Amino acid sequence: MNYFVKKGYVFKTYEGRLIQSGIRTQVTGGTIGSNEFMFSVTDEKVAKKLSSNAGSFLELHYKEYLHTLPWRGVSVFVVDSVVSAKPLAPGM
Repeated sequence: MNYFVKKGYVFKTYEGRLIQSGIRTQVTGGTIGSNEFMFSVTDEKVAKKLSSNAGSFLELHYKEYLHTLPWRGVSVFVVDSVVSAKPLAPGM
């Protein structure tokens, strides 16, 4: 997880960005880049668990919605639980 912050003026939600394992390539450009997963969190317990496991290999469960709503965050992907959190091996 490379970004996790609480945002909002009226509706406070957590917004995060996670680097997924593996790489993706662009067919037209020929460049290699990391695959990022942008998500929102509305549950305080899930947010605390994510914050305490920053730097770990995370497996998340999420719901995908068609559109965003202010009380759900700015992403259509809303994480509702942490399935597993494994510390990264040293040297990775």
